Amino acid sequence: MADLIVPPLGESITEAVVGRWLKNVGDAVAADENVLELETDKITVQLPAPVAGALSEQRAAVGSTVKVGEVLGQVAAGAKGSAAAPKAATVAAAPAAAASAAAKPATASSNGAASPAKTAAASVATTSAGSALNRDALLKLPPSQRQVARHNNALPAATSKVASAAPEAPLQVDERDEVIEMSPLRKRIAERLVQAQHETASLTTFNEVDMTAVMELRARFKDSFEKQHGVKLGFMSFFVKACVEASRLFPGVNAEVHGSKIIYKHHYDFGVAVSTPKGLVVPVLRDADALSFAEIEGGIGQLAEKARTGKLAMEDLIGGTFSITNGGIYGSMMSTPLLNFPQTGILGMHNIVKRAVVIGDEVKVRSMMYLALTYDHRVVDGKEAVSFLVAVKERIEQPERLLLSV
Repeated sequence: MADLIVPPLGESITEAVVGRWLKNVGDAVAADENVLELETDKITVQLPAPVAGALSEQRAAVGSTVKVGEVLGQVAAGAKGSAAAPKAATVAAAPAAAASAAAKPATASSNGAASPAKTAAASVATTSAGSALNRDALLKLPPSQRQVARHNNALPAATSKVASAAPEAPLQVDERDEVIEMSPLRKRIAERLVQAQHETASLTTFNEVDMTAVMELRARFKDSFEKQHGVKLGFMSFFVKACVEASRLFPGVNAEVHGSKIIYKHHYDFGVAVSTPKGLVVPVLRDADALSFAEIEGGIGQLAEKARTGKLAMEDLIGGTFSITNGGIYGSMMSTPLLNFPQTGILGMHNIVKRAVVIGDEVKVRSMMYLALTYDHRVVDGKEAVSFLVAVKERIEQPERLLLSV
């Protein structure tokens, strides 16, 4: 027998959620053939069979939380594939069946409330897809107790008693509404975002930047740039360059907190947020300070394509030191981006709108963009955050400064 073991999942990631089994018990598998999918808050990882044979056991149900090093099943080496064993298949399929029941709109009774059967199905699905810990109770703990609870895989005694004494109220659903179970990846993303809110002192500051100079420069050279380098000249490369220079001046924005220590990063691995059908991911552009405009544009394009086609590897997503997100491509005028924990800074770009602005004593029409910097106030004070954003603004409005590093 060969064990199917949860592999190392990358920096600071200790657990995953079983997304789906790709093989049933009794199915023949080839060596290195993918058997199941694991989902983290960052990526979907496929687990291959260590040997050729037949899948003999599934120990983890779909939707369950598993830890690095945990055995999820076994492959019988050299065995021939046969019909799936009903008992083992039922174990893996039970949560999926409950989720399917919850996915259907609840049927209301005569008084408008959901029927007991539908309500129970939705409640069961919610419970079975969770981890051993009560997530709501876990999030109510202070960070120090939360960390201990995760380590012990149990809530503190007092908290557990309170949680067990107050069962979850039945789900009441209007007959016109639809109830679906969150995907494992969506749940993990939600937990990660809540963690960033609970464990950082995040604050957002704003500024506006005149994009006219960059737009004129881009218009003059975009054709020759694409012909020379094989990639289009976008706005992101200008902002990456500007953020690198601003981070050199104000290093707290390119850092992270580890316990009582601050780690100032002297390398510039910038995450660039990309939307995918399964949610937002932030692949990392390595050594952004050493890249040319063409290399930045090409690197971002490759990462975005990998994200859209589901080909991102774990190494594409870990180790970022700062992040940039562009809500402007969807029409966002202004937002307050959430920190990509444990980073201490993220820049939000927005849409470009022509507005009348005062330049000197004249009113002129300029192409303007609002910028937002969300930062961890434990590391970055207000003056440093505002100065960082001003430094970015200056380099976008005078892009020749990026060429001269001034």
